Amino acid sequence: MPSFLSNSPSTPTTKASDRQNDTSVSLPSTSTSTSSSISSDMWNYLWIPFLISLSKELTLARAAEATISPSILLPNQLADDSPSAPRCPTSDINLNYRPVIGILSHPGDGASGRLNNATNASYIAASYVKFVESAGARVIPLIYNEPREILFELACHGIAIQKLNLVNGVLFTGGWAKTGLYFNTAKAIFKEVLARNDAGIHFPVYAICLGFEILTMIISEDNQILETYNATDQASTLQFMENISIEGTVFQRFPPVLLKKLSTDCLVMQNHRYGISPQRFQENELLSSFFEILTNSADEDNQVYVSTVQARNYPVAAFQWHPEKNAFEWGLSMIPHSEDAIQVTQHVANFFVSEARKSLNRPPARKVLDNLIYNYSPTYCGKAGKGYDEVYIFAEPETPNKTRCAVHGKCHGHVKL
Repeated sequence: MPSFLSNSPSTPTTKASDRQNDTSVSLPSTSTSTSSSISSDMWNYLWIPFLISLSKELTLARAAEATISPSILLPNQLADDSPSAPRCPTSDINLNYRPVIGILSHPGDGASGRLNNATNASYIAASYVKFVESAGARVIPLIYNEPREILFELACHGIAIQKLNLVNGVLFTGGWAKTGLYFNTAKAIFKEVLARNDAGIHFPVYAICLGFEILTMIISEDNQILETYNATDQASTLQFMENISIEGTVFQRFPPVLLKKLSTDCLVMQNHRYGISPQRFQENELLSSFFEILTNSADEDNQVYVSTVQARNYPVAAFQWHPEKNAFEWGLSMIPHSEDAIQVTQHVANFFVSEARKSLNRPPARKVLDNLIYNYSPTYCGKAGKGYDEVYIFAEPETPNKTRCAVHGKCHGHVKL
């Protein structure tokens, strides 16, 4: 009888080999189940801290968002009638947002006669123009040897055509001329500036290098007051006077870090042979009562001279260093061009033009346009590798067109408008 017929259907038998096969098949099933359980536990351990961290981040984000009021929206997300829609603030009517600076030209061509050797030639280094423009002002050249009525006199009926009435501030540049017509013109302009400020007309002045020297001579009433120094083509520091307050001065908007670097890093350019010591400056009562010393510097021989002053009662500042060169001149080897040095240039320019914006002088637009330095072209002279990179040259000052006065019936030297 076959064996499967001899066994009871309720008690089936299994071969040993079959049992072994069953065992070999069931073991992997048990292993997979165990591995899956372990993996599940691992994911639970990983997800829990992740969810906690995510919850914290969301909480912090909601808290930060709650502190921002109102929410920042793009313009196209704002309704026209939305109370939160931004509106441009009204301009301050007490400020002039179109300031013009007059820069006095200097005798010569700025290149030792290589560009123009005419005896009546004068120039303005383009770096001074760029310096002013970088802070948001335009420039009108005040040509030192043009007829005085163009700079100073009035036309008939009290209508001013003088160039000084077209500007909101004056800049005296560097150079060498300390005598003659140039000195006399600078002195006359400076006296006119003081008179206007005394009359309540805000009118700032910047005087750089030679400008510093000329103002020192004018104010001290001593043309021999200057001393000699060895400070040509030299980068240096500015040492602030002890207990000095920079509020209201050219340094007031300098970041604290940059102010500190002015005393430790060579961020300013010196290029002069004359100056005045702090001792001589303080001993002159006229100087010390007009100006306050802000900084001193030392030359190559460690001789100390006054390097920055600001008037006590007038918007007048003078620099025995060159704030304009850092950003706009490349001919001298020691001019600092670091980022900090460029910031120095910009902050000094910004302060000057901010003072010019306080001027309420609003000259006729057409007269300003007719006299802007844009009517002239600069000459590139930087290939010589020394001196200035660009200059504006004025060689033939025009003679004013005289006319008979309709009121007085004869010529009074009034300029025809």
